[in-house]
Amino acid sequence: MPRRHIRVTGAPEAPLRAALGALRTELGVSGSFPPEVSAEAEQAAQAPARPSYDATDLPFLTIDPPTSTDLDQAMHLSRQGTGYRVRYAIADVAAFVVPSSALDREAHRRVMTLYFPDGRIPLHPDVLGEGEASLLPDQVRPAVLWTVDLDAEGRTLAVDVRRALVRSRAKLDYAAVQKEIDGGTAEEPLALLKEIGELRERLEVERGGISLNVPEQEIVERDGDHTYELAYRAPHPADGWNAQLSLLTGMAAADLMLAGGTGILRTLPAAPDGAVGRLRRTAHALHIDWPHHVSYAELVRSLDPHRPHHAAFLQECTTLLRGAGYTVFRDGDLPGITTHSAVAAPYAHCTAPLRRLADRYVSEICLATAAGQPVPDWVLSALDALPARMAEGARRAGTVERECVDLVEAALLKDRVGEVFDGWVVDVQERQPARGTVQLESPAVIGRIEGTDRLPLGERLRVRLTQADPGVAKVRFVPS
Repeated sequence: MPRRHIRVTGAPEAPLRAALGALRTELGVSGSFPPEVSAEAEQAAQAPARPSYDATDLPFLTIDPPTSTDLDQAMHLSRQGTGYRVRYAIADVAAFVVPSSALDREAHRRVMTLYFPDGRIPLHPDVLGEGEASLLPDQVRPAVLWTVDLDAEGRTLAVDVRRALVRSRAKLDYAAVQKEIDGGTAEEPLALLKEIGELRERLEVERGGISLNVPEQEIVERDGDHTYELAYRAPHPADGWNAQLSLLTGMAAADLMLAGGTGILRTLPAAPDGAVGRLRRTAHALHIDWPHHVSYAELVRSLDPHRPHHAAFLQECTTLLRGAGYTVFRDGDLPGITTHSAVAAPYAHCTAPLRRLADRYVSEICLATAAGQPVPDWVLSALDALPARMAEGARRAGTVERECVDLVEAALLKDRVGEVFDGWVVDVQERQPARGTVQLESPAVIGRIEGTDRLPLGERLRVRLTQADPGVAKVRFVPS
């Protein structure tokens, strides 16, 4: 089954909270920190390392989900001659975390923030991750400030990265940004998001990159009565434009590290022919026209995530992203693979250090390289272990994601066993009895289905819910 993302609006009901608590216990993860880690975080929050360069005169803004307070990135966009200047500020975690401290060791144990429907298991204590290190509005914060100059077509002309003090002026969400831009009321720094984002999207097409607009499953509280429903949420265009700025920064970081000879890349080999062939069969089954002269990237860009069979295919496309990993190199000994096939360029994770461990190290390498200084020893000594550590963290996060979605679906359908739903068969396994995956039109559930002889891949199908018990049994369907 493809990976899925889920967001929650409102607080889950008690049975779901209990099941989620049991899952945290089973996985051995906790939102609380050891006393010595919390103490270090409190102390660091009061006295971070403050850079001398002051960029607080620039009106940065952040774009995140409405309830997010762990804000990693802030942007300021402006015109520069016939082109543009992108300033992208990244939370400076190293200004707070001392190498080899208890706080640092705990971050290496956690690796990345885990998201449960009823709360986060953060990488750093909240006094930092949602407080003094977060780029919250109207607060002066230390940051790693990237300045990327672009020409009129959006191509990179020059890159600078340095530590700086910044201050965000506004915390915006994607829906509000989209509304302002579409309505023509956005001021220039925000209006340029569309202009620059679309230029970068065109360059992505040119180099053969792929961005998947995969719908999220969203749990929405109904009428404030503590009952919930599942719905699909397709990304706004503004989501994609904002993602292009993150990609731009990650590509600039990769190029800088490759030029310096030491770094950590996010790499993904090209998909094997068999994987693309399987997607062609899935497209045919879902009645998606994919002429042989049309590339995979072109097809993906033509799909509408609001249409159920297109959304189902986009979910299947995420299987081509399996195999991504972190590649370390040093002393000019470049790795055999330096590119990420979905980005179609060298790329590095550097824009989410509050939530992902490796990003802090990428920032430090880039800062040193740009300044013509040696990479710090504490960074070099951690490099070789980082890929395995990040891979383990990603596996844990994937388990949390899958199990949480299963729990939420079972909790929301537990009183509807025996009911019949409309759906699409989006995946079929070659076995008897036939097994596969069905994506319901409403509610937004993706679950296992077992048939008698065969399941009609890509076809609309009436299905009956046979089990749904949070914490005990995942949702299962049979043809009706």
